[in-house]
Formats: sequence, structure tokens, C-alpha cells
Amino acid sequence: MKSFSVSEVMDSFGVNKFTWKIFFFLGMAMVFDGYDYMIVSYTMPQIAQEWALNAVQKGSLSSWSLLGLVLGGTISGIISDKFGRKKTLMYSIFAYSLLTIPIYFSHSFMAFAFFRIVAGIGLGACIPVVTTVFSESTPTNRRAVFITFGMAWMIVGWVLAGLLATALVPKVGWRICYLIGGFPMLYSIFLYFRMHESAYWFANKGRKEEAVKELKYIEEIAKGKCTDWDPQALIVPERPKQAGVGALFSKEYRSATAGVWIMYFSGCFIVYGINAWLPSLMLEKGLKLTSAYGLAVAQNAAAVIANCSTGFVAEAIGRKKNLLFSFVVSAVAIIIMANIGSSFAAILAANIFLGFAVNYAITAVQPLMAESYPTEFRNTGVSWCQAFGRFGGAAAPIVAGIIVGLNLGYSMSFMFYVIPAVIGALAAILFVKKETKGKSLDELASEQTQSI
Repeated sequence: MKSFSVSEVMDSFGVNKFTWKIFFFLGMAMVFDGYDYMIVSYTMPQIAQEWALNAVQKGSLSSWSLLGLVLGGTISGIISDKFGRKKTLMYSIFAYSLLTIPIYFSHSFMAFAFFRIVAGIGLGACIPVVTTVFSESTPTNRRAVFITFGMAWMIVGWVLAGLLATALVPKVGWRICYLIGGFPMLYSIFLYFRMHESAYWFANKGRKEEAVKELKYIEEIAKGKCTDWDPQALIVPERPKQAGVGALFSKEYRSATAGVWIMYFSGCFIVYGINAWLPSLMLEKGLKLTSAYGLAVAQNAAAVIANCSTGFVAEAIGRKKNLLFSFVVSAVAIIIMANIGSSFAAILAANIFLGFAVNYAITAVQPLMAESYPTEFRNTGVSWCQAFGRFGGAAAPIVAGIIVGLNLGYSMSFMFYVIPAVIGALAAILFVKKETKGKSLDELASEQTQSI
């Protein structure tokens, strides 16, 4: 039998039943993840009122879980690259859902902060693994589509958080929302029995028999048959001389690392800052609570459309052009939202455009994260990028709280987000050196090894 690679076999299947199976398995994990994070924004006004928090404390309610995300991100990539994608994903979901439940019983700002940090560690471990598994489970010509489309599931969780908060908070208070956040524990058990390990990961670890077994499993789902591949004929790209965290900053990868880190930091600063303060800013503008929540839900619904579309554009025009375009449009959307009038229809339209633009930008970075590094440290690269980005997400609500506390007005509360949008555009121009569109993961790994 002639030699073959994991990428060649996966590409030969095209988009198939297995692709969609993984899409929904990981999608549900992201729904729960999105709910767990975003529920803070919808309960922030009630918590702040109950505990008499000042503006900075109020803004920090959304930041504590992001600090946990940073911690989770820094360790999850290393764990996933060493012990596997499945185990890391399953245990991270179990951890963050279990540690969300105690918030139901919290009666102080410090207790809330503690449990959001420790639950955030699980959240931070979950998201990078999902990005990596999407990249390793889809054909080359649809990789960006499924990575970005998959991120839309998280926004569905954001919308779900808004819908449940709108229905429950006025009637029974904010605490029940965190009790619901414990439900994903059951899903982690489901994944233990139903999810399989990545064939790329097995092959990279030298476990060719298990890699071929996974390829046969995928082919059985995709085509209803199994080819008798010889594990010894499986070609694995040459291992890089350096792996792990240190490799991210090596001469060969530092430009890619700088690019995705800066762009993702900028995107997180914009998205998490706006999402954390949008309901409160709308209340300040004179809208009712239900209207303010409704705008947040509408913005997140627009984000779902953005996530579903950015991957298609990235496959059509390439990653760099898509990223540059996305940050420029984000800056325009921010300026419009900052200067919108008092008409609810105008606010709604500007809000939807803003939600689409900024989430389009942050999601456009996702494919490049996974494509910038070989399998040996792919998830380390993804997770450290996302962990660094979370610093932006953690800082934004606090910085926004400071801006609001200065009483500079509604317009300035939005306009300062233009700065990270411009920085993101400049990073796309300066640091994205190599186009990854249309190249398989094994092909990219071989190119990276040969360039060393």
C-alpha cells in the first residue's frame, strides 16, 4: 500500500457525517461555555445593587472569570498536547460547571470573585481545545469555516444567557442563573463515552496503530466502509527541533505569535468590554431593563451570523485580507454606535451592526491560531494566544468602568474601543507573513519544519 498522511485521508472524506458529529459535540460544549461566561453581564446590575458595588467593582465582575481563563489557557495547551484533546476537554467542562454552582450561595463580592476565577480556569481550558479539535477534524478547504462556524455556538450560549436572565432575574433573582450553570457536568460525562481522540494527536505521538484506527472509525461514519490502511505507511511530518511554550517565541514562530496574540488581545478587549457594559450603558441612556437586555441579545444574535460567515470569507480571500478588513469595519461600527441618537430603532440597528463587526473580527483570528503551529504544540499555541487575549478581555470591563466613572458621557464610553481596533488592523499588516489558506495541517507542518 502506498504511503499516506492523516491530512490526505481526512481531505479525501470531505465534509461528512463525522464532520457534523464533531461540529455538534463541540458546539454544545461551546454553548455551555458561552452561557457560563455571559451570564455575569446580565446579572451585573442586580449583583451590584445588592452588594452596593462601585463602578470599578461592578466592571470587575466580568473580569474575574477572565483571569481564570488566563490561568486555564496557560496550562490546558500543555496538558492537551501531552495527554490528549478528549481528556482535557472533558475534565475542563466538568470543572467549570461544578465550580459555578457555589455562586448560587455566595453573599459577598470576594466569594463571587473567588469562584469566578476557579471556574474560569475550566473555561480557559475548554475553548482552546475546541478550536484545535475543529482544526484537526475537518477537511483543509473547509477548516476555517468550521473553526469560525463552531465559535458561533459560544454566541448561542451568550444569547441563551440573555434569554434566561430576561425571563428569570425579574421574577426569582439572579442566583438561579448560576445554579443552571452547573448543568454541563452531565454533558462532560456524555463526552467521555462518545468523543474520540484526534488522529493527528495519535500520529504525532508515534501511536500510528491508534491513529489508523481513528481514521477507520471516521471512514466508517463517512462512507460506511473501512480501508485496510497499513499503520507503517502512515507519514508523519518531521518533528520540530523545539516544542512547547518556548517554541512560540522562537525565531521561526515569533512573528506568527506576535500577530495572533495582538489581534486576539485587541478583539477580546473590544468584545468583552462592550458585552460587559452594554446593558448598563443602555440603562444610562434611558432605556428600560428589558430593552437593554434585548439589545444585548440582538447584538449577540448578530455575532452568531458573524461567526458563521467569517470562515467563508477567509477561505475565499485569505486569512490576512479578512483580518485587516474585519478590524477596519469594527472601527467604523464603534464610531457609529458612539455617535448614535436616542431613537430606539437607530440604536438597535447600530447595535446589531456593532455586534456583527466586532465578533467577525475576533473570530477571524481563530483559524490562524491553529494553523500557525504544528501538532506537537498546536494546542499550546492556541491556548497561550487565547490566554493572552483574555488579559484584554479582563482589562476591558475595568478600564470601561474607569471611563464611565470619569463621567465623560455615553459617546466616550464607546469611542475608546477604536484604539484596539486600529491596533488589530496594524498587527494584521505587520505580522501575518504567511498565507495558510488551502494548505493542510500536515503540509503546513512540513513547511514549518523545512524552514527551520
